[in-house]
Amino acid sequence: MNKKLKWSLIAALAIAIGIFGYYQLTPHTNEELAEVTMKPQGGKRVLSVNAMIVKPHLLTDEIPVVGSLVPDEEVQLSFETSGKITGIYFEEGSFVKKGTLLAKINDAQLQAELKRLEAQVPLAEERVYRQSTLLQRDAVSKEALEIVKTELATLYADIEKTKAQIEMTELHAPFDGVVGLRQVSLGAYASPTTIIAKLTSVSPIKIEFSVAERYAADVKKGTNLQFRVDGNLNTFAAQVYATEPTLEAETRSLLVRARYANSKGELMPGQYADIRLKQKEIPDALAIPAEAIVPEMGKSKVFVYRSGKAEPVEVATGIRTEAEVQILQGLQSGDTILTSGTLQLRKGSIVNIAAIE
Repeated sequence: MNKKLKWSLIAALAIAIGIFGYYQLTPHTNEELAEVTMKPQGGKRVLSVNAMIVKPHLLTDEIPVVGSLVPDEEVQLSFETSGKITGIYFEEGSFVKKGTLLAKINDAQLQAELKRLEAQVPLAEERVYRQSTLLQRDAVSKEALEIVKTELATLYADIEKTKAQIEMTELHAPFDGVVGLRQVSLGAYASPTTIIAKLTSVSPIKIEFSVAERYAADVKKGTNLQFRVDGNLNTFAAQVYATEPTLEAETRSLLVRARYANSKGELMPGQYADIRLKQKEIPDALAIPAEAIVPEMGKSKVFVYRSGKAEPVEVATGIRTEAEVQILQGLQSGDTILTSGTLQLRKGSIVNIAAIE
């Protein structure tokens, strides 16, 4: 083989390899895909699409907001007076009833004062009785009787004052709730600024959230809502019981509170709440998937399946949810609308329905 023939064969082989690679890299019709999406029919292409039969069903207009769970009642427990703690009568994390004695500080001096005052009562009452008898005989003046009466009343007042001071040495639960972690020990000196523990009421529990200004007029006492929390698959129902009378100046939003019974104690204050606030419910709405609507020059249209072809229909829409849009005009119950491939459809396009939702 001469040199010239050798180089000719090498050149031919290189050209063949180049043509093969170009064919592989150049986009060309995917026959398998075309068979699924575009099937030739009488020389025309048929678009394979999904469809849905329009039927009336319940449509709920909801506002998605976020909020937090807060306790129904919560207080930092502390004494009203100062003294050494002589008794702690609660267990951390336990449930206590309203009025339960939780802790006490030293009241020995006040108890002694109470006994002293109570011991003076019989003598003071005897003086009033004696002066009253003498006044009936005109043996003393009316002024003398008033003096002893005043002394007796003052004694009674001092007794009540001392009893009130003794009550201040006792710490009682102001409401039913769960006592938190103890912050003091027996024998410690406590003052009104000393926090003994936290008392929290979690049944019922409150849901606190804010809604934008445009929704403020729609949220009022009695409005129903549903919410979920992290780590729990259940959906909970609650009801708004109060709102602030004014909008927050900085955010232009309305602060709202709802209440949930929480009788089982499954929810805890501080949890994040994903809230769906119900505005209205339409029991027999004609609603279709949002992806079925094609916006065009400020109007909305939907493709309807008629005799194997796609026909555009202008529609008037109502409320929108995350997945659906209410149709007010343009469609009727029983119409078959196309829900996929809408951007490729044109008036009179021949379609093949692959699935009906």
